[in-house]
Amino acid sequence: MDANTLLDALLDEAGMSRLGLATRVNRAAQARGKSVSYDHSSVIRWLKGQRPRGIVPELICSILAARLGRPVSVEDIGMGDDPTPSAATPLAGFIDRSTALWRGDQQQRREVQQASVITGLPAVGPVWEWENPPEDTDVSRAGTPRVGADNVAVLRTARAHYERMYRKAGGVATRARVVAYLNEETAPLLRGSYTDATGRELHRATGGIVAIAGICAYDSDAQGLAQRYFHQALRLAKASGDRAFGGYVIALLVNQALYMREHRQAVAFAEAGLRTAGTAISHALACDLYAMQAKAYSRLGDQRQAHRCMGLAETEAGLIRRSEEPAETSYVQAGLLEANLADALMRLGDTAAAQRYAAEAVAVQTHERGRVHRLATLSDCQLRGGSPEMAAATVTTMLDTMEGMESRRLRDRLVKVRTLMHALGSRATDGVVERIDDTLRIPF
Repeated sequence: MDANTLLDALLDEAGMSRLGLATRVNRAAQARGKSVSYDHSSVIRWLKGQRPRGIVPELICSILAARLGRPVSVEDIGMGDDPTPSAATPLAGFIDRSTALWRGDQQQRREVQQASVITGLPAVGPVWEWENPPEDTDVSRAGTPRVGADNVAVLRTARAHYERMYRKAGGVATRARVVAYLNEETAPLLRGSYTDATGRELHRATGGIVAIAGICAYDSDAQGLAQRYFHQALRLAKASGDRAFGGYVIALLVNQALYMREHRQAVAFAEAGLRTAGTAISHALACDLYAMQAKAYSRLGDQRQAHRCMGLAETEAGLIRRSEEPAETSYVQAGLLEANLADALMRLGDTAAAQRYAAEAVAVQTHERGRVHRLATLSDCQLRGGSPEMAAATVTTMLDTMEGMESRRLRDRLVKVRTLMHALGSRATDGVVERIDDTLRIPF
């Protein structure tokens, strides 16, 4: 039985204690001729996932609706058939469910942070719903506080701040900061008052921060939670009407699918992003989607399709104009394409070409996190190409660069490099393997 994070979040928003809810339910039941005697322990059981019998869920809804000044359904209090946020959920209910997840994450609730990975049709559903009608015709809302352009501008600044923090320190260290910001600063704005035009900008800016939260969860290896953040960001993209932003969120899902070895899903998601974003998509994003498709095809052993997508990615790379790109695509920096092509070529067995592309990627300046990934790719190519001395030097630079970062994804790459080095049995790598072991002993 899963804990009821939705009811917990609504009680918090309403400023109502557990005893206060129990007392109100008793009074409301008595007014209907029912004799019940709930107390704070009863509410604790509801919060742990127990559903009360009879008319009690409806009574809870009416009590909270009167306090919050808006309709509240049994789904909104986590006592319906499907408490999971979905793109098909009406926007107001979606916001309530999403903010409940943020609150559960900030409270470090086990059932939230260790949520299982969504598979099958439920994993595809949010992408399909983003692609297809109905659209949100009006996202305005009545509430407090009044939200204006200055509030939206602050959210955009916050997204950029946390993105820089993630690149320097990793997702493990950054995640708690982002989630706290969503709860303390962003959620009140979403519940506020705004016009349709301001609301679309608000949902767009919020989606950017939610996407960063998903990236940090992914980097912390909380893959189920990361999926839920990405799905939220996709629903917010739809509410904003910004197809290009939705394409960016799709790229995050493609990257995660590659990591989870869902290669056919990665291909399909990338196609959806390219198709639905259409002419609104930026060249940098199109370049990355094609490059990730190439990686997926290479893992499937489809050389023809992999090379086709490599060519399309290179064409898009030549059309990138940074001044015309949205803030989110800043990750598509010089050298990223070369690193992705190196990965794909290495999987296809073209080790010499892979090493050339990997070396080109490392030679280009980028942020610290991106540099670590590129160095890992280069060392992988060097080891597979039979150059342990060169790989040892590359991994030494990689270890120097990642000092101070807390990232489970980077640790994963370090473990893979160590495995390859150990398998070679070369004296040239012995010292580096020892240093890797020392690094892996540091917990986080």
